[in-house]
This record gives sequence, structure tokens and C-alpha cells, in this order.
Amino acid sequence: MDKESEERFTALEMKFAYLEDFVQKLQEESVKQSKEIEILREENRILGSRYQELAENIDIPNRKPPHY
Repeated sequence: MDKESEERFTALEMKFAYLEDFVQKLQEESVKQSKEIEILREENRILGSRYQELAENIDIPNRKPPHY
């Protein structure tokens, strides 16, 4: 291999190593965010059912507000 080809090959190896690291970090972040989304969905479901229960149990009178 001549010197120019070797330098180009080394540069490509370095770029590939950086890309591998970037993809690994991106994948880790994606997994982390997926877990957070699942937790938030579950919390949202629980809060929705609690709200539904409260809405059914509380009798809110249907009257005009005091400023009328």
C-alpha cells in the first residue's frame, strides 16, 4: 500500500469508529426515551381513570356563574 492510500484508509477507519460510537449512543438514548414514554403512558392512563372516577362521583351543579 502506498502512503496516500494508507492515510485515506486510516481516515476512513477513524470516521467509522466515530460513527459506531455515535450510533451506540443514539441507540442507548432511544431505549432510554422509549422506557420514559412507556412510564408516561402508564401514568397518563392512571390519571385518566382517576379523573373519570372523580367526574362520575362529583355532582357539579349546572347553574349560571355569579357574574351573570
